[in-house]
Amino acid sequence: MDTAFMTHFAVVAPPLPGHFNPLLVLARELGRRGHRVTFLHMADAAKLVDGKGAGFQAVGARDYPPGALKAYVDRLAKPTGLLGLLGTLRATAAQTDMLCRDLPGALRAIGAEAMIADQTEAAGGLVARHLGIPFISTATALPLNREPTVPPPFVPWPYDLSEKGLVMNKGGYQVTDLLMRPVRKVLMRHGAAFGLDPFADQGFSPLLTVSQVPQALDFPRQELPATFHYGSPWRDGASPVPVEPLNLAPDDGRPLVFCSLGTLQGARADIFLKVAEGARDLGVRLLIAHGGLLAPHEVSRLEALCEVRAFVPQAEVLARCRAAVLHCGMNTVLDAMASGVPLVAVPIAFEQPATASRLDYHGVAKVVPAGKLSRRRLKDALGAVLGEPGFAAAARRVAAAMADGGGVVRAADLIEGAVPR
Repeated sequence: MDTAFMTHFAVVAPPLPGHFNPLLVLARELGRRGHRVTFLHMADAAKLVDGKGAGFQAVGARDYPPGALKAYVDRLAKPTGLLGLLGTLRATAAQTDMLCRDLPGALRAIGAEAMIADQTEAAGGLVARHLGIPFISTATALPLNREPTVPPPFVPWPYDLSEKGLVMNKGGYQVTDLLMRPVRKVLMRHGAAFGLDPFADQGFSPLLTVSQVPQALDFPRQELPATFHYGSPWRDGASPVPVEPLNLAPDDGRPLVFCSLGTLQGARADIFLKVAEGARDLGVRLLIAHGGLLAPHEVSRLEALCEVRAFVPQAEVLARCRAAVLHCGMNTVLDAMASGVPLVAVPIAFEQPATASRLDYHGVAKVVPAGKLSRRRLKDALGAVLGEPGFAAAARRVAAAMADGGGVVRAADLIEGAVPR
């Protein structure tokens, strides 16, 4: 291997498992090729990276002491209406502000030569342009590229090319800009200090955007740049969390259904209970994974209705399932689709309703928003997904398309081809 051409990549993304975990798979693939990869964020985020094949550099020590990340995650895990959303956006803007302020010195200190900047943290691309280093954009969740025919990636609206649909989309983006004003103000202030337009190219890389989301799970697009590349999930067989052997009870002939609410909403015992009761009423076998976020008494109550684990080997479980009930976090959705498993989508917050709308468009899911979920509605939706063959057929079509996406290997190939040497 000719190390003369190896690159030191910096990675900037929100300090959450849903973003860091797929980027760590990408980091390991780049590391396998001889590159060096360093993640940068508040010190608490080191625990997401340590021992997983990449370096870490802490920034923002004066603003983010120990415990700061837990406070932020706790806020995200408990959406509380408009006021709660505005508070979360202000907290997110504060992180972007810190990164714009502290990244330049940290990147110079570690000798970063290129940036991998997730679309969900705009500071990365802006700082890279300020320093004159090439940067690649990544879409670990729904692509954020705007165009008039595609609803904002935070709303449950369907794909609608009518005049009404286009007007709704335009209004949706205006409301999005209003809600994102704290972040936009931060970007405009630092952009002015850097002498840059923070919204040039929508804030994304002119060189390359790589997405782990396949085209088969997005709405139709007409205006993506030629440098945007859909793909398939970035996985390498390593589990992002420690898991024990599955050791399920013997197969009793009932269809197996998996339920997960991800790393943020896994404490929603109320949702799990409705799912468990509806699954029992339907006569199916349910396995719940709660991410270690339920209290012992909540686990005991659920165990009277179904099988319950903190963590499971997700790919192994999904390979045995007939359906899954998910909150529409992108990584779990991608794993289910890769196994051709149809879904009951129970979106809770953030981009999840928009993801559910896309799943509905492609015919792979029945959607029951968490706010409307009941035991009966879950039973009816799960019964439809299991009983109507179109859902499973659509999921298999998506799985076949994803199998040709190239995964993390293709993403790394594209990055190597785009970064000047």
